[in-house]
Amino acid sequence: MNKLILAVAATMAATSLQPAAAADYEPDLYPADTPVIEEYKPVEIGSGWYIRGDIGYAALSSGSVTSYRTFSGGVYGTDVFDTSSIKTDFSYGAGFGYTFNRWFRADATLERFTGRFNGTTSDANPCTGVVTAPNDDTTCASTDSASYVAYSAMANAYVDLGTYVGITPYLGAGIGVAWVNWGTMTNNSYCVASATDACPVGSATSTPHGGVSSVRLAYSFMAGAAYDITKNLKLDVGYRYRKIAGGNFFNFDAASIAAGASGVQARDNGMSSHEVKVGLRYEIW
Repeated sequence: MNKLILAVAATMAATSLQPAAAADYEPDLYPADTPVIEEYKPVEIGSGWYIRGDIGYAALSSGSVTSYRTFSGGVYGTDVFDTSSIKTDFSYGAGFGYTFNRWFRADATLERFTGRFNGTTSDANPCTGVVTAPNDDTTCASTDSASYVAYSAMANAYVDLGTYVGITPYLGAGIGVAWVNWGTMTNNSYCVASATDACPVGSATSTPHGGVSSVRLAYSFMAGAAYDITKNLKLDVGYRYRKIAGGNFFNFDAASIAAGASGVQARDNGMSSHEVKVGLRYEIW
């Protein structure tokens, strides 16, 4: 009886072990040399686009007007400004761009900015149109002023230099065009008394010269840093040097045009500015 019981137990144990042994063996479904197929990942169409807005102030700017044309008795001539300066004030801009990778991005911007011109002239002769006594030794001088409004369209490229604790320094450059619209240039002339002759009453005059608009080449260089306010929003603080080529400034006054003068009376030599800019960049998706 004991032998029978032992035989039955051994048979049951062997039967219960067979499925487990079979389960332990799972043959490969593919040969060992079959290439691994990577899981498909959809590409995010549009990822990297951003919009931006900026405000700038020209802490230092320069520009000048060297000379201007004259017209007298049907003959053209040339005279020079004693002093002249062109200053740039504030700028406001917006644009959109694309981030290609963590190192490179580009954008297109539209901007509005303003500025002004101030100059002086002098003449060893009495002021034109002022009634003076014979052998008058007075001379003539003037102060001149005008302002401009300009718009620029620029294509810009940037190299981001890595992100450190949420701050990304960058370098950039841009090129485009600027439409400079000069307002009326006002020429305020006045008599300068000599040691022997006083200026007559009413010798000061103010003469308007119509401003001229022109499209010019513009380029810029930038450096700054962006701070991650959120995942999509960045605060951008930077420096920009901008140069705008010279162009037409103002026309002859009405009296000279009536006498036969034509064409532009003066051109400016262009303007440059060193600006501090603050803006926001937002990744739209």
